[in-house]
Amino acid sequence: MTAYTPHDWIDVGAVEDVPLRGARVVHTASGDIAVFRTGEGKIFALRDRCPHKNGPLSQGIVHDDGVTCPLHNWVIDLATGQARGADVGCTGVIPVRAERGRIHLGVAALAGRVA
Repeated sequence: MTAYTPHDWIDVGAVEDVPLRGARVVHTASGDIAVFRTGEGKIFALRDRCPHKNGPLSQGIVHDDGVTCPLHNWVIDLATGQARGADVGCTGVIPVRAERGRIHLGVAALAGRVA
């Protein structure tokens, strides 16, 4: 078994592969990860499950630094994974960074040890 550290990253694709105000899904052994790109070009990654009814956040509407779940319109903050407004709940935030036009996810999070 490979021991990953919080400092290990994996390349999951080009920044341009994620549309502005959109998302792409990265399938992992620990579940699907939604990688988002805001209108300002910021990159975020969350578990692809709304904390309300497990709706696929990757199919939601991206606006400012949030995404609206396609099932019941809960708005999830992309930076914290927390539901906004009166709703209460949180989905896992995945460490993500963009370097030289490539998106990298924290490997430890993909192994299910960090969220």
